[in-house]
Amino acid sequence: MKKEPKLDANGKRAFGMRDCLAYAAGDLGCNMSFALKSTMSIFWTQFMGMDLWYALLLIVVQVWDAINDPMIGSIVDADKHKYKRNKFLTYIWAGSIGLIVGGACCFLPFPNAPVWAKGIIFIAGYVVWDAFYTVANVPYGSLLALISNDVKDRASLSAWRSVGSIFGNMLPMVILPFIIYDKDNNLIGERVFIAALIMGALGFICFQFMIRNTEIRVEQEITLSEEKPKFNVFKAFVNFMKNRAAVGATIAAMGMFIGMQGAATAVTVIFQSDFKNVQISGIVQLFAMIPIVCFTPLARKMVARFGKKELATFGSICSMVAGAALFIVVPNNTGLDLVIYIIAQLIFSLGLGIYSTVSWAMMGDAIDYNEWKTGNREEGTVYSLHSFFRKLAQGVGPALVLVIMVALGYVGANEGNQLWAVAVRMRYLVAGTYLFSAVLQFIGLGLVYNIDKKTLAEMNAALGRDEVSDDEPA
Repeated sequence: MKKEPKLDANGKRAFGMRDCLAYAAGDLGCNMSFALKSTMSIFWTQFMGMDLWYALLLIVVQVWDAINDPMIGSIVDADKHKYKRNKFLTYIWAGSIGLIVGGACCFLPFPNAPVWAKGIIFIAGYVVWDAFYTVANVPYGSLLALISNDVKDRASLSAWRSVGSIFGNMLPMVILPFIIYDKDNNLIGERVFIAALIMGALGFICFQFMIRNTEIRVEQEITLSEEKPKFNVFKAFVNFMKNRAAVGATIAAMGMFIGMQGAATAVTVIFQSDFKNVQISGIVQLFAMIPIVCFTPLARKMVARFGKKELATFGSICSMVAGAALFIVVPNNTGLDLVIYIIAQLIFSLGLGIYSTVSWAMMGDAIDYNEWKTGNREEGTVYSLHSFFRKLAQGVGPALVLVIMVALGYVGANEGNQLWAVAVRMRYLVAGTYLFSAVLQFIGLGLVYNIDKKTLAEMNAALGRDEVSDDEPA
């Protein structure tokens, strides 16, 4: 006989591990596509032969992001159609279809095309990928606030989202370097295109698992009255900027992505030209994720004891220490230098792991904060504006870092082996980028984000949110 699921007081399936795994699968699906973005700079500089042109184009496509993210968010918020399951899940399903091929559009391998044609290929491919990614990712981020009201449930969902992100990054991080680079550490562009197609298909499978296993417990009333005021995007943006919690979480996220995405190309060059083994780069980065994996199971109880803001601020301090440590370079001693690099990465990862496991729960609280202060939830808009600024960091950060790399002697055009002096400069650039990233996180979390443990309890009481005891199991 089939076992009946346990129900909560509202007749919904009780929150449990099934919800956590489903939500993790969603970010796993997102990262099957997004993780390849770290390869984009190497692909377009070393395989497609574009350096400063690529940096310029990367900034240009952020104009599309400026239109794309808030537009999708406002469309989702303004959509009052009653869907069979949930409008967020419906949009995610549509986006997951496009992502099957969306990521591959960014890696069309035509290295002999003229520069103007390469520019068109890049912009068109990026626009297609980014549109489908936003359609899936913006509603996905908004779901956390609808799966559960409970602060500890949200902490669990945020932690498990980080798990999904970790595994979504592990596959391309560890396996791809062995596939897409030759014995001379040069990129094989055609293999990147094939890998992107495979990752898109895997992402689609992950999204379908998430959609089928997600239970919406926080129902929002849908009003179809024609007298209701039209959705005002400008007003929603003003509300967002007044929302200190959302702004603080966004500054921290921008810092995180400047560190992760901005330094990605320089990190690859370090392994190509300093450590002379790009294949081990994924293994080293995987090893650096150990602190994140160890902290994730503890996140729920740590949040209950210390609070999300307090934990995340401590994490940013750890990251600042690691950024400073990366400035230590041992001349002409690759072995010892690699050990120092790995230790610093471990410390940086610890700080990043503490923040990342609660970051999405913090955004869920920021959505509630918007409702608390303005009377409007606006999940899609708050999250889409947060997503826009993250993407701005993901685009502008790598572009500016690439400009600095070229100024420091970096040569593209399939140059897998730079001068050793250039590789050392890349090491200092990575250290500086990581330190700047950690400082931004500290400012966003410690100085701007204003929902500490006490404020969160006050907000939840005002909104009628129930908190469970610290002793309740995860």
